[in-house]
Amino acid sequence: MNKKIISGVAGILIAMLLGAVIMLVQGYHPLETYGALFIYSLGDFFSLSNTLRNSVPLILTGLSASIAFASGPVNLGQPGQLVMGALLATIGGLYVDLPPVLMIPFLLLLAMIGGALWSGVAALLRHLFNMSEFITTLMLNMIADFFTYWAISYPFYDRTAYSPMTPQIHESGWLPKFGEFNSSVIVMLLAFAIGWFVFTKWTAGYEWRITGQNSLFARLGGCNIDKNYTAVMLTTGALAGLAGGLVIMAGPHRFLKGIGANYAWDGVMIAMVANNGIIGTLLYGFFFATLQSGALGMELITDVPSEFIQVLQAVIVMVIVAGRGYLDILMDKTAARRKARERTA
Repeated sequence: MNKKIISGVAGILIAMLLGAVIMLVQGYHPLETYGALFIYSLGDFFSLSNTLRNSVPLILTGLSASIAFASGPVNLGQPGQLVMGALLATIGGLYVDLPPVLMIPFLLLLAMIGGALWSGVAALLRHLFNMSEFITTLMLNMIADFFTYWAISYPFYDRTAYSPMTPQIHESGWLPKFGEFNSSVIVMLLAFAIGWFVFTKWTAGYEWRITGQNSLFARLGGCNIDKNYTAVMLTTGALAGLAGGLVIMAGPHRFLKGIGANYAWDGVMIAMVANNGIIGTLLYGFFFATLQSGALGMELITDVPSEFIQVLQAVIVMVIVAGRGYLDILMDKTAARRKARERTA
């Protein structure tokens, strides 16, 4: 854990230093820019609440990717699973109206079912035709995009709107707000805690991890590889679908064109940076949400284009992922030298 913390902090600092150099070359002031960035994302309760809300889909899709990658399946279908979960939650919110205490769990369950069903298609293709989920989940992302666009343009189209979107779901399905704080953050933390517990403490999670590390060893040890594969695909699809449902229920309370944005791909990127670590996914998800939330304020105050944040994110990913192995070797050598000196003394 210490290695991961040191590697992550060092990578972020190096990336931000490189970002500062880029800004200096372009004639901007790095300290002023970074100051504006963090003030507008963390400087007050409103900013912090907005950042926490923006972190919800990033963390859940990142958790989905981390669990999948660490367990063996290369599930890259989070974008499609997110929008399918969002669509199913929207449909439920349009045609069912229950008291909020029942409506909110019902829509959350629908969102998870939508994501799980879409990832289940890839799992079924793997079992029936031995098709790699690396390919099928990518292709299913495109199908999900076109299908949801058709759905909001024709059968569920809001006739009063000027662009493809659905009507708003019933108000009983809106997630409550406490001032500026949206309760989607609470749902995300509960889902994250359950995912962490299952993956790190339960027998099923142990089998998933062992299978991801060495599938032959896991099979010889008595693990049901096919059953675990299906369970991982459905679980990670449900997490991505839940992210989509929370995006809808937290606002704008309707399915809009492009509502998935880059949440899911950013989640996959976060999983890579966290090296599939569960706690690391949570921390990096919040950090990337901080960067994205402060981008607009940074542009308003310092005139640095908000697109700079995309460059900074890319640099952070490259520095941490590329430097992870080198830093680990460097720390191992340093620890070995220190132990050698202690023995000599």
